Amino acid sequence: MARYSLRERTGAVLVRLGKSERLCRWLERGLIPLALLLFLGLWELVVRLGNYPPFILPSPGQVYAKFVAVAGDGTLWRHARITLTEIFGGLALGLSTATLLGYLLAKSKALERILSPYIVASQSIPVVALAPLLIIWFGFGSLSKILVCALTLFFPVLVNTMVGIRSVDGELMDLMRSLEATRWQVFTKLEVPAALPVLLGGLKIGVTLSVIGAVVGEFAGADRGLG
Repeated sequence: MARYSLRERTGAVLVRLGKSERLCRWLERGLIPLALLLFLGLWELVVRLGNYPPFILPSPGQVYAKFVAVAGDGTLWRHARITLTEIFGGLALGLSTATLLGYLLAKSKALERILSPYIVASQSIPVVALAPLLIIWFGFGSLSKILVCALTLFFPVLVNTMVGIRSVDGELMDLMRSLEATRWQVFTKLEVPAALPVLLGGLKIGVTLSVIGAVVGEFAGADRGLG
């Protein structure tokens, strides 16, 4: 009887825990739209109390009306297509060059000693300062914006690639060598799977920085695009 009572009490506790978890999940889902509504309300209140002109601080309603207007006449999608082209072009160029160079630096200490000072020194110059120069050199077209995107994401992806390749277990590397695996087999069967979590982290950072780079490049000099 005591065992049955203990089982009943355990079941009741589990039921209460399940209800508490469902309540917490419901509250978490409800907090996001509530926070958004609170932000929009505060935004509208600041605009009304401050009596700001629309070109300085438009209200949420004015922003929505303008969004509907530019989306309806196709202006938004036309400029968004240009910016997306620059983003994906910068991603392709930056990821390919940074991943390749990061792999080579991770495998060669001598190459790292030669190139690392120049790579680190290049990061002391903000991309915002380089964007006007790239536009002067390569024109106001998409090429200069693609280069800005690639430069923006290059260093973080390079570092993540080096860290990921160097995180491969040395014992597994010795095992692959003892099995007489080819360099390509070591690369595809061991190095890439082991470094993949870090590489995906670099890709996540790269996508975000590529968007920032495209907007910065268009802001510095462009008559098309979202920037």
